[in-house]
Amino acid sequence: MTTSGTTAFTLDLLEVVEEAYERCGSEPRTGYDMRTARRSINLLFADWANRGLNMWTMDAGTVLLTTGVATYLLPADTVDVLDCTIRTNDGLLISQNDRPLARISQSVYSTIPNKLSQGTPNQMVITRMVDAPSITLYPTPSNANMKLVVWRLRRVQDVTGGTDTNDIPFRLLPAFASGLAYYLSFKIPGAMDRSQALKAVYDEDWQRASDEDREKAPVRFVPRIGRL
Repeated sequence: MTTSGTTAFTLDLLEVVEEAYERCGSEPRTGYDMRTARRSINLLFADWANRGLNMWTMDAGTVLLTTGVATYLLPADTVDVLDCTIRTNDGLLISQNDRPLARISQSVYSTIPNKLSQGTPNQMVITRMVDAPSITLYPTPSNANMKLVVWRLRRVQDVTGGTDTNDIPFRLLPAFASGLAYYLSFKIPGAMDRSQALKAVYDEDWQRASDEDREKAPVRFVPRIGRL
């Protein structure tokens, strides 16, 4: 038997909407049907941001630091910060060095007596504001020869048109279609009786996807032994 030889299957936005409507026992017929489906998709993506680590939305960026300045705005589409390092001598083969930052809470930061102390930062506070999150460093940078390297989770990109390429990997397509079907079941006349079954399928699809979409490197726990 001859196989296709291709591995390019995906679904554009319109096809996902059609699949979701069919699972609800209906089909999209008007422009409003597409508009309300797009709204549900963007709400679905917002819910995914609350469910934990979406590894396909991870990326890294750098922020130039200024001497004596502690707080810096992050991109507005940042959901949360995963890791940060302070990089010195960026681009120099022998002397480039990254130092990890420890994340502390706002309450711990508030107990620091002199927040203007300068040096090489080793701690950070993330403030998740409405417009854009910010990061506050302690100590404040003592020179401009430092960069902040930020690994973050960004928002899944909005859907706008019927032929948009979805900002998700192919392995999330089952959860995408089943999640949208579940959301639409509350809107489509006569589909409410399918809601519980659609929710069960969605929960199962999401669990499988989230179990696969995880860090797979080995983890080693080393006890800290010392005097109390």
